[in-house]
Amino acid sequence: MPSLDFDLEESHFRAFYAQQSAALEAACAALTGMVAAVVTRAGGVDIAKVEGRVKEVDECIRKFVRKYRPSLEESNTAYEIQGYITDLVGVRVVCLYEDELEKIAQIVRSHFAVIDVTDKVTAVESTEASFGYKGLHLDLKLSTAERGLPEHAAYAHLPFELQVRTIIQDSWSVLDHRIKYKKSIPGQLKRRINVLSALFELADREFRQIRDATAAELLQAPDETEEPLADAAPDDSNPQAPSKAPAPSSELNAFTFLKIATHFFKDFEFEPSKVDGFVDDIQVWSPGMTRARFNALMRETVGVVKRYKQHFEEQNPQASFNPYTVIRHCLYLSNKAAFRPALRNSARESFEAWLQEHAEPRPQ
Repeated sequence: MPSLDFDLEESHFRAFYAQQSAALEAACAALTGMVAAVVTRAGGVDIAKVEGRVKEVDECIRKFVRKYRPSLEESNTAYEIQGYITDLVGVRVVCLYEDELEKIAQIVRSHFAVIDVTDKVTAVESTEASFGYKGLHLDLKLSTAERGLPEHAAYAHLPFELQVRTIIQDSWSVLDHRIKYKKSIPGQLKRRINVLSALFELADREFRQIRDATAAELLQAPDETEEPLADAAPDDSNPQAPSKAPAPSSELNAFTFLKIATHFFKDFEFEPSKVDGFVDDIQVWSPGMTRARFNALMRETVGVVKRYKQHFEEQNPQASFNPYTVIRHCLYLSNKAAFRPALRNSARESFEAWLQEHAEPRPQ
């Protein structure tokens, strides 16, 4: 029976918590798995992690005392503590970018019943005097259809809290909870905490803008002054034929490399991290390599290397000769001294033997 005796109700809640502990952990694991499946299956967002937790009993009681006890006792309203703790089970989805928060919220809204939504982004931005982590909090429960399934019977009516944050917001939340005094403190110290919070917010914004700028770079149209791309040498039967001199161009970088490489290898997916390291290697081997020069050397050598690739794969059916391997051979063939490190000794010796056997002259 509800009462106004806090000590009695606290004792009842602790007993309830101890009795339900194993069931809450099982419910937490199940609900976390359901949320993870929903957001992963939907696609379109970059999920860093999905994790769950059962709120500690002392934390539950502190929350009740802070948020509900004063008004309940003031209005002489009897209570049971567990009825006010809607986040006994919590699930957290951590994404990469701030503009993905609402996308994730929309995904979960379509799969779960929404009890309440707290937009901490708006709450924090609505005042200059406060600081804290941003993110979305949604109080949820299973949809009507899911509640009717036998496998969900143990937690069919259990509400749970879903927190949706970016990596930056999640990091700030961890640090924010380590700052013991944040309100009744000297103005200078409060200002320093606000500056720190602003730096995290700026990092979130910059992270998103870097993503957008990267996408824009990859979509940017080729330079009209640059030599046109081609799949092979202008005259594959005569690699010595002079090619058109390339116009001045920008330094080769990951974005310009991808535009050229994906032209020569249309069906291959170049992994960004590998591209980044590979282009860095090229610039070490040949400092100042430009986009135009890389395009030209690929045009001049790729025909020869493709013929060698066919020979190599016939002789070594189990070996891999992927586009990176083709490009390494093209680099080496274009300038054997500068790009000697592009090939290992065994690969270089095999290539040289084939070149000598087929009397392939070096491109000029």
